[in-house]
Amino acid sequence: MASTRRPSYRTGGPASKGKAAPGSGRPDVISASKAAPAAEAAAPAAPDNVLSFPEPKGKRLRRNIIVAACIVTALVAGLLAAAVYSPVFAVQAVSVDGTRMLTPEQVQDALEPLQGKPLPQVHDDEVRQLLQPLVQVKEVTTEARPPSVLVVHIRERTPVALVKQGEVFQLVDVDGVQLGTTQDPASIQLPVIDGGAGVIGKDLFKAITAVLAALPADVLAKLSDASAKSADAVELKLVDGQTIVWGNAGERELKAKVLEALLKAPADPKYPVQVYDVSVPRHPVTR
Repeated sequence: MASTRRPSYRTGGPASKGKAAPGSGRPDVISASKAAPAAEAAAPAAPDNVLSFPEPKGKRLRRNIIVAACIVTALVAGLLAAAVYSPVFAVQAVSVDGTRMLTPEQVQDALEPLQGKPLPQVHDDEVRQLLQPLVQVKEVTTEARPPSVLVVHIRERTPVALVKQGEVFQLVDVDGVQLGTTQDPASIQLPVIDGGAGVIGKDLFKAITAVLAALPADVLAKLSDASAKSADAVELKLVDGQTIVWGNAGERELKAKVLEALLKAPADPKYPVQVYDVSVPRHPVTR
């Protein structure tokens, strides 16, 4: 005989209770759910159809060149800094050339403050300042010879005359700079400018020294004295007694060449020359 008993269904409540709570008004609800797969719950994966391209060769090469250049620059800067400040390149010896009136020892003594200073830090202006008390120095240049030698090239002023001042004779250059003194003018083969130290720097003095500076050394050594009544009337005397009429300071180089040629010309004993007039150098006169 078939059973007349109806099947009963459990709700989501505890197993011991088969009915809904009294007064809830909610019918028994049957629910079913299916857990989402773990892959679906996770974030969406990147598509597998994305292509990656390698970096262009030219761009990579440029980057490598820039990096290499930066490294080389840093190394060079480091080496330069080491050379500038390293005691390995410090001045330990000073070599001097070009001196005639001065001695190399005088120049070396004046440059004593440079001892121990790195060679790259030594400049011509600093050397000139240290040599300023040595009035004989007109120009100076330096040369560094690593690791520790400083070479100093001296160009001295050229003396052109002696200026008589009492019993002493001042040795002066074309600018009137006093380069030394002597009490024996015969020991120095230069002409004498009379008038005392007060004549130095005056217009007549400048006119005379400008003429003397234009003469070759061998002609200058033959002069005994020089004078000028005005800037346009410069006269020179030779040690043999002849007079040189120079005139003004114009065309000095041409006059010097003409005078040198006249002095080298063979002398005629019958007609000895007493005056060489080069005031008009293109038409010189001897008498």
